[in-house]
Amino acid sequence: MQLSRRAWLRAAVGLVAACTLPRLAGAAVPTPRQTAGPFYPDDYPLDDDNDLVHVSGRPQPALGEVTDLRGRLLDRNGHALSGQRVEIWQCDANGRYRHSRDPGRAPIDPGFQGLGHAVTDEDGRYRFLTIRPVRYPGRTPHIHVAVYGLDSEPFVTQLYVAGEAGNAEDFLYRRIPEEQRGLVTVPFASVAGEPALQARWDIVLDT
Repeated sequence: MQLSRRAWLRAAVGLVAACTLPRLAGAAVPTPRQTAGPFYPDDYPLDDDNDLVHVSGRPQPALGEVTDLRGRLLDRNGHALSGQRVEIWQCDANGRYRHSRDPGRAPIDPGFQGLGHAVTDEDGRYRFLTIRPVRYPGRTPHIHVAVYGLDSEPFVTQLYVAGEAGNAEDFLYRRIPEEQRGLVTVPFASVAGEPALQARWDIVLDT
């Protein structure tokens, strides 16, 4: 499904301001931290916005299943954390990161930005247009996430797809205590009337 860049950015402004999102059950439980991994992009387009599927100057959108990922950034008391930079990065639909040491042999998708950021609004909301993550050699599908601005070091974790068979075998997923895995695992689901898959995820920081 294709969305134009202009339509997405216009919708992002309106919908992020208007949508009401459910909070995590037990919002006092902080989201578990995870490693940033070795492939934080060092070779990506000059675009640095929240739309990863449309790259400036590239007529073709990204390959893969377009996904509307959104949620809220909260403290452990359920209060919104506004004005914080949230970054995501992930491999493209060919399993390639935009990193000079990525060992993959498939072509890098020029229509996928690889890295994006959003700044949380007054209600702690963020939103991205990206793709449903795909398997990477040795890893289950996942999206890397970092939050900057509250401490000297960013909060870093990874987001996983609910129902992926590979989750149970993924060495990093298995390091998360079983009772906390649901805090970083969400459905990427089709919703009637929506042009993209929908994923809803609140990030709770221990602050």
